[in-house]
Amino acid sequence: MTNSIGVFLKGLAMGAANVIPGVSGGTIALITGIYERLINAIKQCDLTAIKLFFSGQFKALWEHVDGRWLTTLLAGVAASIISLARLFEYLLAEYERYTMAFFFGLILLSIVYVARQVTRWDTGSMAALLVGTVIAISIALLAPASENDNSLYVFLCGVMAISSMILPGLSGSFVLILMGNYALVLGAISSFSLDILIPLALGCAFGLVVFSHILAWVFKRYANQTLALMTGFVIGSLVVIWPWKSAITRTVERIGKPPREVVTSYDWFMPQLQAATTWVAIALMIAGALAIWLMERFASDQH
Repeated sequence: MTNSIGVFLKGLAMGAANVIPGVSGGTIALITGIYERLINAIKQCDLTAIKLFFSGQFKALWEHVDGRWLTTLLAGVAASIISLARLFEYLLAEYERYTMAFFFGLILLSIVYVARQVTRWDTGSMAALLVGTVIAISIALLAPASENDNSLYVFLCGVMAISSMILPGLSGSFVLILMGNYALVLGAISSFSLDILIPLALGCAFGLVVFSHILAWVFKRYANQTLALMTGFVIGSLVVIWPWKSAITRTVERIGKPPREVVTSYDWFMPQLQAATTWVAIALMIAGALAIWLMERFASDQH
């Protein structure tokens, strides 16, 4: 029971991370020591699982996909996303800088925990670190697309977002921003809009199974380089969640809907140290770093 509670809490943390643009649930999974088990459990949703299902061998199917562990984790993720979607919608609208400051501190310290899982920092690992950092920063500098509620496009958003969510440092929420549908999806979760949620869920399921197979194969053969690449992703993601930036927006006309302001890029700047708000943000950064330290301590105690 204690172990199940721990897994559920890790799922809650992953779900919370995935709601914030620039923060990855994959990073939380890696830090808390469940990343490889998560990828392998998802990978087991294969042809064997389908055969077991249609032959009525449900107990064997449950064991094949690590059912109890995976269900407990995903229940935590789902509970967190559903309960926190509206809260973070409010926090990002009213206290974006403070919210981003907390998660900046969390991600900054998490780099240490991710990087130390690389057992050997050779030339290949260093190159992978650099490539990962460059890719993550390049993604951050892309201009977002316009909102699109076409079912096929929403399905594609689900595929891309879930693939990003299980990669440490690459945020599924930020991918949705780049694809123009972050506000659409967040609103659909809050209002339980099935015409958006169903194609999104189908895309997520498809992307999760296919991408987990690819990732498990790469992880098994190139563990150090893969972990170094992921460390680079996490480093690059700091660009997205830097608290002191101004959004550059443009107005998008939508057929049958009111115009919408969308973020096209950011103007980054350094904080003013004499401002009280700066020190509040710095305190929240420290709180975020403390949160990830406590999470890592908790994960270590579970091993």
